[in-house]
Amino acid sequence: MGWLHKKVLRPLLFTQDSECAHNFAVSQLARVSRSKFACDVVEKIFGSPELPTEVFGLKFPNPVGLAAGMDKHATAVPGWAALGFGFTELGGVTWHAQPGNPKPRMFRAIADEAVINRMGFNNSGAEAVAQKLAEWKKSGRWPDHPVGINLGKSKITPLENAAEDYADSFRVLRDLADFFVVNVSSPNTPNLRQLQDKAALDEILAAIQEINVVASRQSAANQSSQKKTAALCRDAATPILVKVAPDLSFEALDEILELVAPRNIAGIVATNTTITRPQTNDAKLQKIYAETGGLSGKPLRQRSTEIIRHLFKQTNGKLPIIGVGGIFDADDAWEKIAAGASLVQVYTGMVYEGPGIAKKIVTGLIERMEIAGMKHLQKVVGSAN
Repeated sequence: MGWLHKKVLRPLLFTQDSECAHNFAVSQLARVSRSKFACDVVEKIFGSPELPTEVFGLKFPNPVGLAAGMDKHATAVPGWAALGFGFTELGGVTWHAQPGNPKPRMFRAIADEAVINRMGFNNSGAEAVAQKLAEWKKSGRWPDHPVGINLGKSKITPLENAAEDYADSFRVLRDLADFFVVNVSSPNTPNLRQLQDKAALDEILAAIQEINVVASRQSAANQSSQKKTAALCRDAATPILVKVAPDLSFEALDEILELVAPRNIAGIVATNTTITRPQTNDAKLQKIYAETGGLSGKPLRQRSTEIIRHLFKQTNGKLPIIGVGGIFDADDAWEKIAAGASLVQVYTGMVYEGPGIAKKIVTGLIERMEIAGMKHLQKVVGSAN
């Protein structure tokens, strides 16, 4: 199937505008998602072997997930599991519905196997996404792997009101997902990255965790008449992660890590897209790299791995990390995991490698573990350090 994608499907898709091709692919999977029979057929072709792991209290059938940005509107939720992914991160979702930035806003740097996007959190808004997720749950088509939601700030919301904006989205979505990722690192919403500042991020996390703890207490009270302590409620709360930019200094990352204990951060997603560009003498690439937006794909691989390695060392391996950036095959995934990532995610890799990427990576990881004599994935995490 990889050959078919590279020789036939990808050339056809690459004749279209990047965003049009993206929307077409997701819409086709959305059609598959509405049929149990179709999902079963897709799973027989693309389903991944089992490589189970447990991270922040959730059980994952395998460590390879779909990164945020692919399914912003939750239109193909069951389909991603059928494609062999061990988890899905939907969104980014903002409190207010918004169209995103003017088109064109997505560009392929094919020679470097990279993508630049300045989408700008185009989505239907938290309440519409909540309704869509509720429909999936009611239909009985909910996937058997963890589903996360990436939360962003609405463009119309001033920075000083960001905490309320994030909290409003979390409030309506909390009971419909397994974990949440606070995205303060996208380069495509004006000034959003300023929210990676420790004080600003602390305010956002405080607002979200206040809702989280209260909701977990109510849930515990409904499930048991026994008295629950605040600590137990906090431990039972929905995992909240933070997604960081690859352009942050190690010192800035360390400041974010200072919030892990006081704000009960369950993990870090490392990393978002980068605003830096690789050097090239290729005139076509220079034209693409002149476009504003975040760069993803192979040029990001090394820097994201450096960030993962630093975070792992600074936390003594005690804070789960989701590694994302330039993962195209099992070797790339192994590099991230050995550097300290407990889970990995793909986005641009799927654009270039096709729908069989999850199966290919998981199969390759299992083969590498067998060669290394490792029976459990956790033994690989941080082993390069």
